[in-house]
Amino acid sequence: MSGQRARLKAAVLAALIAQTIAAGTPGAAGGPLVQRLLLVDGRVAARAAPRADAAVVGAIPGRTPLTGARTVVPVLASAVGPAGGRWLRVRLPLRPNGGTGWVPAAAGTAAETPWRIVVHRAARQADVLEQGRVRATFPVVVGKPATPTPLGSFFVVEKLHLAPGVTEGPWALAISAYSNVLHEFAGGVGQVGLHGTVGLTDPLGTQASHGCVRFGVRAITWIAARVDAGTPVVVER
Repeated sequence: MSGQRARLKAAVLAALIAQTIAAGTPGAAGGPLVQRLLLVDGRVAARAAPRADAAVVGAIPGRTPLTGARTVVPVLASAVGPAGGRWLRVRLPLRPNGGTGWVPAAAGTAAETPWRIVVHRAARQADVLEQGRVRATFPVVVGKPATPTPLGSFFVVEKLHLAPGVTEGPWALAISAYSNVLHEFAGGVGQVGLHGTVGLTDPLGTQASHGCVRFGVRAITWIAARVDAGTPVVVER
């Protein structure tokens, strides 16, 4: 009997572990193994609480501003509203940094990604994780002291493949972070990006940008082949 009880206990423990993993337990760097996403069907109001009469905290556009691709946002939580409908708390691709809001689950299509990028600002390097495991580590250029790369939890808003020879190429990943210093830069709104070093001479491992995170050409190409819109991006001290 003791042997049977031990086997039963082991089976129950294994089942509990499997359920925990499936639910998205923290990975090696503290984030979920798989990030839930919402592919938005069209422009949708994000609200302060999971109900239709709650205050609007922002509007998520149906399409991204540069590529016109469908907007994808990370899902942080879910809840059932007073009318019985399901709501999702999502990250917003808007100022101020780190904003979140509630949208109806019916406002889009569910998806997920196993990828996550963690930028270590002081070390001037970035880890790329898949299901919580570090797949690659790259040296990067971060913002100079006057225009630091903002800290916080963000996500990839859209991915751009730049023409050969274009500065900051060959790839640029616009993220949901905005400079805390620059509200306008090069005709844009001060949005931060992860991009390449084509046409830029500052060495990797330095503080030299206006807030963006620069990767070597091979590194950003490797990343762009694996991550897409909605991928979490964390910037740590």
